[in-house]
Amino acid sequence: MNVIIVEDDDLMADPLETVVAGLHPALRVFKAFTVSEALDLWRSRAPGLFVIDWSLPDGTGLDVLRKIRAADKNMPVVMVTGRADRDSILKAAHYGISGYISKPFSVEMLHERLSGMLKAVLPEDTSVETLAEMLSRKLESGLQIPTRMDVSGILGLMERAQDLSGGQLAERWQKEASLCARLLEVANRSSFRRTGEPVATVRDAISVMGVPMALSQALALALDTGSSFRSPALAQSARHHQAQAEAVGSEAQKLALVLGKKALEFQTAGLLSRMGELAVLNVMDQFVQQGGELTEGDIENGLREWAKQYGNTLKVQWRLPLAIRQMSGAVHYLAREDVRQNLLIMRVAGLIAGGQAENPECSRLLRHLGLEDWLESRKKTSDTGSG
Repeated sequence: MNVIIVEDDDLMADPLETVVAGLHPALRVFKAFTVSEALDLWRSRAPGLFVIDWSLPDGTGLDVLRKIRAADKNMPVVMVTGRADRDSILKAAHYGISGYISKPFSVEMLHERLSGMLKAVLPEDTSVETLAEMLSRKLESGLQIPTRMDVSGILGLMERAQDLSGGQLAERWQKEASLCARLLEVANRSSFRRTGEPVATVRDAISVMGVPMALSQALALALDTGSSFRSPALAQSARHHQAQAEAVGSEAQKLALVLGKKALEFQTAGLLSRMGELAVLNVMDQFVQQGGELTEGDIENGLREWAKQYGNTLKVQWRLPLAIRQMSGAVHYLAREDVRQNLLIMRVAGLIAGGQAENPECSRLLRHLGLEDWLESRKKTSDTGSG
């Protein structure tokens, strides 16, 4: 059964999609951001359920509801809105609303309310969906990773990093408690201390580290998904892949700086290099929540077979610039004849972060970059510092 979520705010649409998609394997979720998009999907997808926000860019959820009710009196339609006053509820009730959920809502409450409504419209006798079937279905119906923040929004900020000030970011992030804490912690590390005085405000923290690094920290936090998984094994795998992505970003940044390049896009590409794995793990977690069982082999095979497809789909879905797409892909594979410097940097970063600094491919690529002695000199510096 098709479900259409009509919500113009990604921060609300993503959790709604997560909850709805996890309710039943027979559900396919489609998202619309405007009244016109919602009506187009209604006509083309023949949904069995609508979840509609009240306020939309080109009208209201009531506009969608009126059109639906003119043709279908029985389709379940749930209104999700910050309006909880009596007049608003009565307006929705007048058009035959099936349910009314007020923002802010908890995931548990949303799950409970929607589960009750869907019992009446979903077939009870459905075959059990295999993991491969679920991975295939999710790839077609829209992907996500359980992010703490809006990844696409942060990527948009990165594209115009040179036009942003620390004050603008501090104001934008003032309600993001976990990010504010992370920025203060990073700014107060010994490598950032200049005066011996601790940094006390987020604005000062961004000033100390600079806008590019602050944005990288925000992206890293947004992609830190380990705590979002219910399955311990999948949570551990997610933390591993996130750590790998951060390591690639760090190595790519070091290489870029040595070669006189701006480090932000290299660090960004590194941080995004495991998003396919994280998206696959998210689907696996939904599979487990629905009663499925996974072995370590199942997890490894699923990642090997699906991570690349999921990663490529997310790159398009997040509208990543072509350069970043190619750079994040080069972390995993680069054709021998491809000698574009930015891609060489990313492949070397991927090899080093993966513990393959001694790999002949790594040595060959470093020679192409004119850095054949770089690893050895870095090791000597590290040994001297530790001594």
